[in-house]
Formats: sequence, C-alpha cells, structure tokens
Amino acid sequence: MRFPLSFRDLTYSVPWNLWLLTSGSILIAFGLKSIAIPQGFVSGGAGGVAMLLYYIFGGLEPGAWYLVINIPIFILGWLWVSKRFFLYTLYGTIIVGVFMDVITYTAPISDPILAMLASGAVIGAGTGITLRSLGSTGGTDIIAIILNQKLNVRIGNTYFTFNVFLFAASLAFLNLDIVLYSLAMVFILGLVTDHFLSLFNQRKLVLIVSDLTDAIANEISEKINKGSTFLYGRGSYTGRRKKVLLTVINNYQVKRLEEIVYGVDPYAFTIVENTWHVLGSDFAKRKVY
Repeated sequence: MRFPLSFRDLTYSVPWNLWLLTSGSILIAFGLKSIAIPQGFVSGGAGGVAMLLYYIFGGLEPGAWYLVINIPIFILGWLWVSKRFFLYTLYGTIIVGVFMDVITYTAPISDPILAMLASGAVIGAGTGITLRSLGSTGGTDIIAIILNQKLNVRIGNTYFTFNVFLFAASLAFLNLDIVLYSLAMVFILGLVTDHFLSLFNQRKLVLIVSDLTDAIANEISEKINKGSTFLYGRGSYTGRRKKVLLTVINNYQVKRLEEIVYGVDPYAFTIVENTWHVLGSDFAKRKVY
C-alpha cells in the first residue's frame, strides 16, 4: 500500500522546490527592479555587484549583468556542489535575471527611508523563501556553501566579508548617503530572511519536573501523539532522585500540553523554550544539497 507524501518528503519533491524558487525569485526581482534600483541602492552579494556595474557602465540590463556575473560562479558550483543543487540554483538564477528585465513597474516611493524598508522586506522575503528550497538564486550563495563544505567557513562570515568589499568599492562610485541606505537595506533584508527561514521551523522544547512523569508521558503519547524522553536528576533541596520529562512540540500544541500536564499533576514544574533547529523523528530532515 502506498501512503501519501509526508511534509518532509514533500520538501524534497521537485514541484515543491520549483514553486519555492519561482515565487521567491520573483519577489527578489520585484524588490530589486521596482524599488531598490530606482533609488540607486546596492544590495549585497552578486546582485549588488550587478547593480553597481549597471550604475557605472550601463549597457546591459541589471538582470543580464546578474546572469553574466553568475557564469564563473556556476562553474565552481558544478565542480564542488551537488548537481541537484546546481540545477535548482540555475533555475532560480534564471528566474531572477529574466524577471529583473521583464518587470517595468516602478514603485511610487519617494522617501528613501521607506524605499529602504520596503526593498529590504521584499527581497528578504524572497531570499528566505528560496533558501527553504534545495537550491538558491546563485551568486554568493554558491561560494558560501562551497567554503562551508570544504573549509568549514560559516556561511554568514562569507556574506559579511563579501559585502564589506562590495560596499567599500561602492563608495568610490556612489553617494555616501546611497551607500548608507543600501547598508540599512541589507540589514533589513537579513532580518526578514532569518524570519522567513525560521517561520515554520520554530518548535517548543519542554522540560517537565513532576512526581508523575510516567503518567504525563503516557498522556502526551496518547493525546498529542508526541514522544518524550526521561532525564534523570536529583532535587537540590530534598536530595530525591526523580525523572525529568523532555519533549518537543509544535507551537499550536503548547496549550494542549499544559492541559495534559496540569490535568495529571497540578504541582508540576514546566519550562518552555523556543528552539529553531529540530532534526529527526517527525520533524525536519537534515537538508542535503
């Protein structure tokens, strides 16, 4: 008997990844072409290099510059990263480049501060969506992943170092105010990207201290279908050994868990913590590019 795909299986399916890359790449292209470029801003990464070359030399459209810059980077990606990641990233890069040239709409935003906030939010949302896939939109994403896999360099450090050189070079060609607005835009972009990456990954780690942990564990298993683990500790005041229950649940299950715990033991002690990266069991799989 063939069972329907679980969500974890869905995340590795081709249609799901293409949908993420398409929707995210269109948002990135819109934020760049309709908001950032009319203001003269420079984004981070390869997209920022493409925008800077467009401002300095013209000739090609920003999307075309973006595709040209990615050619040597993609050669490295083909050699050093998986072919699946390469093909997904090639698709995402083409979508960004094409839509940057196709989109002609300019957002009617005259205040550069509002434009900085809007462009950072839109591009960050698109970046976060694409990075939830098994690919990316090319550029420094490929370089960062190669350095992380081969030399264990943190991805964030690669982005930071690259952008330091990019914005330093921008000072030679752009107004200081524009560069500062661009830096602020990239900061907003990073915050929104992180938010989208963690939007569906946040879980609650719960520690329960009680004399009735066995009964609580059974109730958790039966009523919300979650496993749990016993940790063995000793009370500092009484010196008594006791079981501490550890479980991980989804956000919407917190109130149900409280009802279970305090329905069994009104004197239980619980600690609830946010956790962002949970692998295994019925949660996420480790992402393999």
